[in-house]
Amino acid sequence: MSDGAAAGAGTSARSGARSGAGLAARILPCGDRALLVEVDALEQALAAHAALAESAPAGVLELVPAARTVLVRLDPRVLGLAHAEHWVRETLAETDPDAALPDGPLVELPVVYDGDDLATVADHWGCEPVEVVERHARTEWRCAFVGFAPGFPYLLPVDAALAPPPVPRRATSRPAVPAGAVALAAEYTGVYPRSSPGGWQLIGRTDATLWDARRDPPALVAPGARVRFVPVPELGTTRSRASSAPVAPAPPAAHGRAIEVVEPGPLPLVQDLGRPGRAAIGVGAAGAFDRAAHRLANRLVGNDETAAALEVLLGGLTLALPEGAWVAVTGGVGAVTLDGASLAPRLPARAGREGALLHIGRLEHGLRATVAVRGGLDAAAELGSRSRDTLSGIGPAPLAAGSILSIGDAVEGPVPTIDLVPLDAPDDGPVELAVRPGPRHDWFTESAHESLLSTEWRVSPRSDRTGVRLEGPGLDRTAEATGRELPSEGMLPGSIQVSPDGAPTILGPDAPVTGGYPVIAVVTDAALDSLAQARPGQTVRLRLATGRP
Repeated sequence: MSDGAAAGAGTSARSGARSGAGLAARILPCGDRALLVEVDALEQALAAHAALAESAPAGVLELVPAARTVLVRLDPRVLGLAHAEHWVRETLAETDPDAALPDGPLVELPVVYDGDDLATVADHWGCEPVEVVERHARTEWRCAFVGFAPGFPYLLPVDAALAPPPVPRRATSRPAVPAGAVALAAEYTGVYPRSSPGGWQLIGRTDATLWDARRDPPALVAPGARVRFVPVPELGTTRSRASSAPVAPAPPAAHGRAIEVVEPGPLPLVQDLGRPGRAAIGVGAAGAFDRAAHRLANRLVGNDETAAALEVLLGGLTLALPEGAWVAVTGGVGAVTLDGASLAPRLPARAGREGALLHIGRLEHGLRATVAVRGGLDAAAELGSRSRDTLSGIGPAPLAAGSILSIGDAVEGPVPTIDLVPLDAPDDGPVELAVRPGPRHDWFTESAHESLLSTEWRVSPRSDRTGVRLEGPGLDRTAEATGRELPSEGMLPGSIQVSPDGAPTILGPDAPVTGGYPVIAVVTDAALDSLAQARPGQTVRLRLATGRP
């Protein structure tokens, strides 16, 4: 993808800052269903986010604030990119860049300052560890954005004049940072909501619950909130001041009919069409990777297309069905039997007895199969969805032998005799994915753009629902972008991030909602389902989408 080609596709590649009154911003392309609004400072990003949130028209799915950007995710069937860009420009032209930011709620977090990297931070600041504690605790912080994981706050000093010196990340990331760790990286303070890998410098720990999906709202610290860290000798002596209390989720309704997992296979997951609209608190949409296969499976058994079904990786699944249950299997192709009798591909089947065994053999083509049962799966919903997010751990746990799944009541009509929207089965040939320019396409050389579109990439075994890594030549940055750090900014599934080693990774449905690697291009929404079926070693070709998105 050349710079010239990118500049002519969809919205302008890089619109210049506006002059005169209003908030100056650059509007960058982000595939066929998003725009990235870039400003010069955090305060402007917060102001832009607040102004856009107040005036958002129908078709804006969510706004994702970050260090110097706001990602505007759209439903292009409702709001086209050109109209969205006009709305953004008009809104920011009427936004006072010098207006004081409203004070968000104040959250006080008790902290024991005994982190493993406290002395390292003191060395960077040129002081003693006790001075690090005093300076950090007397600073009032503001949540700039939430990313990396649900509820992980990126905090900056409210008064920039009091900002301590930036602290580099550790040279080697820890495989596991404990929940509640208070840490520094660059100019930010963060608090880990759950145990996860991380390379930030640890200075202390808190027992505050940063994230609880049963709570409303689930994130203790949301964008705009102010935070004070209160030193304590031991945890439990001071309680954090939370703005909300836990609320127990409603249990799934009991309908009396259920499925039993006899053999789970590698990774069977309950999925529906996801939980969009929560990226601002660090929660991605997740949902079925192959959405077309998910919708088809539900249609074949007369369900609402959004009903929960099973996503099966590579096959090997055996289910015991109740008598009279209708099931359908779509997506990846392999041998499917019901009580030993072969089933025709993409046709519904009915269990003739209690405990009838549905078996999906190893998939011969494609990577994921979808299994829908008439009525849908009545797993417990979390944050409005029954989808499993493998990165954050939100949603029903992966199934195991002996798991029982209740059947719901998501029936929309009779089992159809024919489906009016057929879907081709995946094959072993090259997977062709249409792409559009990403917001940081100008960070890469002309040869990198040519390689992106001319290379026969191969799917790496190091791929999963968070991202599909492509093996091939490294994509070089321009001289100006080499060694440059990108402040974290909003991401969406299909974004092609390029890591420092030049390797591209296409983000999947469970990817983090923000990231710090530049995005050279974005896979179009229509092509994402094909990505779900790409097997390790399979060839992938990227082509520049033509026409208006």
